[in-house]
Amino acid sequence: MPHSVSLINTIAAGLGLALVLGFFAVRVRLPALVGYLLAGVIIGPFTPGFVADAEIASQLAEIGVMLLMFGVGLHFSLDDLLAVRKMAVPGALVQIGVATALGGALAHWWGWSPGASLVFGLALSVASTVVLLRALESLGLVDTYIGRIAIGWLVVEDLAMVLVLVLLPPLAGVLGGQADGADVWSLWQTLGLTMLQVGGFIALMLVVGRRFFPWILWQVTRTGSRELFTLCVVAAAVSIAFASAALFGVSFALGAFFAGMVMRESEFSHRAAEESLPLRDAFAVLFFVSVGMLFDPSVLIERPLQVLAVVLVIVVGKSIAACALVLAFRYPLGTALTVSASLAQIGEFSFILIGLGVSLKLLPPEAQSLVLAGALISIATNPLWFSLISPLQKWLHAHSRFARSLAARDDPLAELPMGTEAKYLSRQVVLVGYGRVGRRIASELAAQDIPYVVAEQNRELVEKLRAEGIAAVWGDAADPVVLIQAHIARARVLVIATPDTLNVRQMIDAARTLNPAIQTVIRCHNEAEARLLTQEVDATVFVGEHELAHAMVRDVLKRATLA
Repeated sequence: MPHSVSLINTIAAGLGLALVLGFFAVRVRLPALVGYLLAGVIIGPFTPGFVADAEIASQLAEIGVMLLMFGVGLHFSLDDLLAVRKMAVPGALVQIGVATALGGALAHWWGWSPGASLVFGLALSVASTVVLLRALESLGLVDTYIGRIAIGWLVVEDLAMVLVLVLLPPLAGVLGGQADGADVWSLWQTLGLTMLQVGGFIALMLVVGRRFFPWILWQVTRTGSRELFTLCVVAAAVSIAFASAALFGVSFALGAFFAGMVMRESEFSHRAAEESLPLRDAFAVLFFVSVGMLFDPSVLIERPLQVLAVVLVIVVGKSIAACALVLAFRYPLGTALTVSASLAQIGEFSFILIGLGVSLKLLPPEAQSLVLAGALISIATNPLWFSLISPLQKWLHAHSRFARSLAARDDPLAELPMGTEAKYLSRQVVLVGYGRVGRRIASELAAQDIPYVVAEQNRELVEKLRAEGIAAVWGDAADPVVLIQAHIARARVLVIATPDTLNVRQMIDAARTLNPAIQTVIRCHNEAEARLLTQEVDATVFVGEHELAHAMVRDVLKRATLA
């Protein structure tokens, strides 16, 4: 050929083989991403036949990470992030500590140095944002409170890993690796500079970016060009992520996430998410292919017990630690199991960290193979753990006295206070979910002096509502106990305003068992979902697009009549 076509070869081979193997994986009832990972193994340097350009595949995967995190940011507001801070910040930090201790103890048992053990443990402690988001999206949990906890947890982990990557080179000499020639004073300078850079980036994005980027999107929209709009969205995601990494030292993923958060202030954020969706999906596939390319299958034969130990730390050790932490914050067992499954894998930061450790002579060469093996296996099996959440929860409730005690434990937020006024206990409206939609419904009910009780999974939000004098109970409304505490038996209307539509049927079944005459109003996201709910549960279902169209038609008719 007259010129190099490595990029074309990599994209064609990666996407083509991923399509074939992903299709066969789905046909045998395995997650499609297992096929994507196998595609990477086949075109990687450790298997015979065609070998794709690993460097190009890695860069394409980075673009996928940027676009995916940008899309998450478009649906994740600053308020959402702050709402889960009491759970996400201490949870992520403690979980990193526990996982690092487990991985470090394992490496120490193998005879590695203390510095190598520390870095190895850190590499096993941080989960993959891409894998988490794909799992949450497939289950429809991204916009739920559980999803926000998991995403906020990962954001905190990413921030912690940014600090680790910056501090590791100057600390290498102290840890027993290749010294970077830094003394204690320069180490503190590095730490201070890093904190200033990260803080400056977050402040710039939240103060300036929230005004500037939505304005840019509006100016491009005014041109009427769909191509320019799509280009603006993709350019914003990639350019802001790159600039944030170059100027502030944060990761591409974190930069793209905050870019999406500030773009969310624009009224065109939903359109931006839709326009970037095909690119996000395609490049996300290339991420999994690039992970597979790094994997050397021979490690499974040469070090099977070490690989098994690494997988157990990632899948079992991290999960137990995360589950215990969430339960310690008095959240339900279902929430704890979901967060645990979310974190039962490792990904992109682990690869970067382990590569840096090897380059600094902190880690033996086999460390990279073990981490990659652990990543591949944990990513491939992650959907399985999500599918086991519901059966495991039922089994634990049936066979474990401890699990039943968790469900039955007293919590002042799980029931209305003794002094609650009588108007909230009979003929009231029970409002499930106090997000953007639920908040507006509550405001209108209050304006009409109609009593209502809020059922919400966010503990901090329930505490805030109680402080404001609003009747609220904490818990998952799919649990009949929560509806009982909201006095559903004497309520007039049940309003389900939560974005989580997975448990709507359970909520309605429980409500009608306790109150056969209850009227039900449901918020829905799409026509197909609304049609199924209308047929199955005999409720009034509102779809956002329909209501927007009706409101616009009414306004148009009003203006046309006046004219």
